[in-house]
Amino acid sequence: MDRSKYDIVIFTLFRTDHQYSSVSLSWAKEFAKNNRVFYVNHPYSVKDFVKGYSSDKKLRNRTGSLLTNQITYETIEEIPDNFIVVQPTLSLPINWLSPGGLYDAFSNWNNKIVLKAIKKVLKDYDVKDFIYMNCYDPYFAGHLPKEFGQKLSIYQCIDDISQDPYSVKHGERLEQEAVAKSDFALVTGTQLKRILEIHNSETHIAHNAVDISIFEKTLEANYERPEEIKEVTTPIIGFTGNMDYLRMDYPLIKKVAEKHADKTVVLVGPINSDEFYELGIDKLPNVITTGRKSIYDLPKYLKFMDVTMIPFLCNTLTKSIYPLKINEYLAAGRAVISTAFSEDIRGFRDVIYLADSHQEFIDQIDVALKENSSELEQKRFKVAQTNTWEARVEQFWNLVENHFVKTGKIERQPV
Repeated sequence: MDRSKYDIVIFTLFRTDHQYSSVSLSWAKEFAKNNRVFYVNHPYSVKDFVKGYSSDKKLRNRTGSLLTNQITYETIEEIPDNFIVVQPTLSLPINWLSPGGLYDAFSNWNNKIVLKAIKKVLKDYDVKDFIYMNCYDPYFAGHLPKEFGQKLSIYQCIDDISQDPYSVKHGERLEQEAVAKSDFALVTGTQLKRILEIHNSETHIAHNAVDISIFEKTLEANYERPEEIKEVTTPIIGFTGNMDYLRMDYPLIKKVAEKHADKTVVLVGPINSDEFYELGIDKLPNVITTGRKSIYDLPKYLKFMDVTMIPFLCNTLTKSIYPLKINEYLAAGRAVISTAFSEDIRGFRDVIYLADSHQEFIDQIDVALKENSSELEQKRFKVAQTNTWEARVEQFWNLVENHFVKTGKIERQPV
């Protein structure tokens, strides 16, 4: 099968300028090494536009096209020329509506906004053979109508949507429909497969991965300390990523900082939870927060982290999570302390420190500091090397080819 002849159209919840690194953008960047990629951003709603105008620079830059109802194309400097970003027009904020005829009517209206953007892409770029992929955004174009001509329609799930208070109202039902009507589904974790394969037997696990070329720099480059930690002389316990209210165990983070007062806790990423401030974590003298950082800047911080942590709650949501950061930490050679929140994270037990309680988590930090060595760094790095986006894209194409053979669209090529 000639993989290079296929274009990839990705519609995703995560815009290219999302506040933290995303699964869909990582897939898209890897696809773009060999295929044309059209990355269709989640549309701004009218509510998003009004609320975000003053604080979102990218949104302000798109004001003209949004207000004049124009679909626009953008490029990203770090990604090859065959990567096109598509920005749809404004949608209607309708999640507040109850399920029923009124919601369905407005949902159909919104859906047409995204379908119109995709149709324009297909025409403007003379797209013929293409594969469609919806990443975790069942509210719009969960699957493409067959008349669009896609060779495959794939839905990708990265979280248990039923556990998000905002999404569960309509998202769970729409996701089940998207999975059922797709040719096959991709999921990032073992638990997600159990949840969704009842709607489509062709549901396959494709775990999250890492861009080795970014994170191996932690081991190789001679970075200067970033400004926020320039004066730190103690060992550093670090975290990178979005700190939301659904996953993070904030009482545990506070205990880590208090019990390890002789160390510094450095939290790199946006804080999206009031609990962080309600518990007074921001007031602790040995806690440093940096705010959002580009994925390309993370190695500069990881370089000086003696231990990294994944302090996730153990609940129904996290039971389905295979976090992006696990392979990023390992590729950087860092020691990792994690709660045992999912079956997938427990699969790393040979190279990370797992904790079943707050006290064990706190105790494992000193164990990790004591045991750390260049040999362990290389062992961690080698595990990350088996979990790259290049490997995931190879897995993707194997799944595509198997589906084509199974459905009689192509004959299997001899090895």
